[in-house]
Amino acid sequence: MSLQELRLRLGATQREFAARYHIPLRTVQNWEAGARTPPAYVQELLEQRIRSDLLNRKTTTLPLSSPRKSPLPRRRDYVGSVSWLQAVRERMGEDVVFALDEALMCQEYFLGRHNEYLVWVYGPAHLARFNGVVVLGECISSFCVQKKHSLLCTDFNRTLTDALANEDILDMQGITEALSKYYYCNGESFSGLFVPPEYQERFELLAKDAVEYYDS
Repeated sequence: MSLQELRLRLGATQREFAARYHIPLRTVQNWEAGARTPPAYVQELLEQRIRSDLLNRKTTTLPLSSPRKSPLPRRRDYVGSVSWLQAVRERMGEDVVFALDEALMCQEYFLGRHNEYLVWVYGPAHLARFNGVVVLGECISSFCVQKKHSLLCTDFNRTLTDALANEDILDMQGITEALSKYYYCNGESFSGLFVPPEYQERFELLAKDAVEYYDS
């Protein structure tokens, strides 16, 4: 599949595609026009990231608690959210990429809730053997991952995109609070954030709520 075909599957214009993957617009235009060809390794990396963006990001159901599943450490038994997540990662026994609210906790944009139950991750499907774990996808591009407090988590842009993709089943308090903190810590600006075009309208409403979050 050509890069143009992958771009069209994302529903992105050339300008949106260029901004999303940090490529000069003229370069994208030249690639699609056949005036230039991207190096093979660049094309392979781009294809991997685009396919990851297409396959991951959204789930439809939340897990039910079951006595047959293994328990994870309870949030209320830990003073801070980071120490809880470190215990969760240790219990899982492997590196996972925390997503959504857990990613926001890693980034210290959201403190979490005392009775936190769900844990959103990218990682192997068998992690669903733990109570409360929601596996958003089995793989994620390293471009979307950062390390905080020795924990892997999605970066803020990917976390925001995942939240908008899963809004139907997600408590949006965490992302709203995080967006508000981002806004006021960034000189009352949302600069630096990128939202895929399919979520732009919803983001604008969410951003308005975030600006007013601490006033309400």
